[in-house]
Amino acid sequence: MIATPIPQQAGLGRLVREIRAEADRARATPAPELTFTLWRRFADTGDRLAYERAYFERRRRLAALVLAAHLDGRPDPALDDLLWSVCDERTWVLPAHEPQDRPGEAFVDLFAAETGHTLAEAATLLDGLADPRVLARVREEVDRRVLRPLYADPAPMWWESARHNWPAVCAGAAGMAALALGSPHLPALLPRLRGAMEAFLSGAGRDGACLEGPDYWTYGFGYFTYFAEALREHTGEDLLDDPHVREMAAYPARIDLGDGARPAFADAHGEGGYPLGLLCRLSGRLGVPLPVRTGEPSFHDDPCYRWAHLSRTLWWSQDVPETGPEPHSYLPDAAIVVARSDGTAFAAKGGHNDEPHNHLDLGHFVLRGHGRTLLDDLGAPEYTRDYFREGRYRVPHASAEWHSVPLIDGAGQQPGPGRRAVVVAHAAGDGALTFALDLTAAYDAPALDRLVRTFRWRAGRLELEDDFTLGSGEALVEELFVSRVRPSVEPERVTWGPLALAVPPGWRAQAEERDVRGHRGESETIHRVRLTARVPSGAHRFVFTVE
Repeated sequence: MIATPIPQQAGLGRLVREIRAEADRARATPAPELTFTLWRRFADTGDRLAYERAYFERRRRLAALVLAAHLDGRPDPALDDLLWSVCDERTWVLPAHEPQDRPGEAFVDLFAAETGHTLAEAATLLDGLADPRVLARVREEVDRRVLRPLYADPAPMWWESARHNWPAVCAGAAGMAALALGSPHLPALLPRLRGAMEAFLSGAGRDGACLEGPDYWTYGFGYFTYFAEALREHTGEDLLDDPHVREMAAYPARIDLGDGARPAFADAHGEGGYPLGLLCRLSGRLGVPLPVRTGEPSFHDDPCYRWAHLSRTLWWSQDVPETGPEPHSYLPDAAIVVARSDGTAFAAKGGHNDEPHNHLDLGHFVLRGHGRTLLDDLGAPEYTRDYFREGRYRVPHASAEWHSVPLIDGAGQQPGPGRRAVVVAHAAGDGALTFALDLTAAYDAPALDRLVRTFRWRAGRLELEDDFTLGSGEALVEELFVSRVRPSVEPERVTWGPLALAVPPGWRAQAEERDVRGHRGESETIHRVRLTARVPSGAHRFVFTVE
């Protein structure tokens, strides 16, 4: 780990000011305690946020005080106290991640690994700026809680073979902690860490798409990159020098909708940027295009206040020319298309209904115009115990009923790896895009023999065609269109602000809404238009225009 001078030309003034303001706040107010009452809430009620709000407030203070001491080069008694207090925490593992197959102190979850990484690099950066007794305890706790379970216990943790963000984050953060501390156990650790990274990389197809959504690209691929660069610095081994890694690095630009927006497929958010330091390093190392950036980096961009993102944004950010997105992107393994032109954008997805952080969303799409996402994806809800168990598809955000896909005789899409969309057609050129998916396998509707959904897009206009083959001759079809914009419904026309849908003859439109809780526990009202008709076999078309 090398802390380089902060390049002021990269526009980091806001971030530096916020670090110092947050450090002042941390010195002036007491940190919340991680009480048993908060801990037990998850087991008793399924509520994660009560404990996690206090936990991440402590990590927020920790990041601010460490970075402020690093920037200003001054000892800080408040930092000594907080470092000691974090070492006093009963565990760094979240209640939602407590293991069932081993003692908690022998398990490393995402946040134990992140905490270990933060403290290990703090111990290096703060040498001479913090009390040596505090730093000695920090090193001991990082070894005991994060490194020893990996080098002393040969039994693999479940995440070491997972094909999503967990192995990248857990192995990456633990590996960076070992590198920062100069752990004598590094030779025993590295083969295990490399194996976890290989499992992570295997979760992305050749197109490099992150099936968990753009926020989890930042999380998993971000930690993969941070570890790869730390490893290269110490050993010369270069994990980024790989064509598949380059494809994964290009993912944010390929799904960019412009104006800081992206489709919130899976558990994601439709608005928000990526850590600037991460993007700059990938652009410089791999030459990949960057998504359009909006605004300066902020200390508050990541609600978990992860040290890796904040520190690398300070150390790696530089002025990099923006190339802007291409007019059209196609990710064939994920079956995702994105098209952009003249202030409008469109994205649609196929895939299957057993993806990591899965939603029942085959054939779902988003439309954007006039700086707003008008037909939307709800993205990530509040995480609860039930959301990661049998209750997942009862949550609107993940359900078929709250995606822009049809119901057939009341039947929605079903979960499972065999519930797969098949790409029937993809063609782009001359400012137009055609994308067709066979969605038959997603449904268990007895009347349905085949369903092909075709999108025909050009700037400001989308034609959606659902072609039903119905063995019984006809079926009740409900076409659903989901938005965060309140619709205006008339017999022949539906509008969402500047977006208009012509209601075909024979279809009845009605507006519905529901109050839900977003990912951070905030309340919001979501909207759905339901077009209903009893239809015969054949193609049924719906035309949207951005006016």
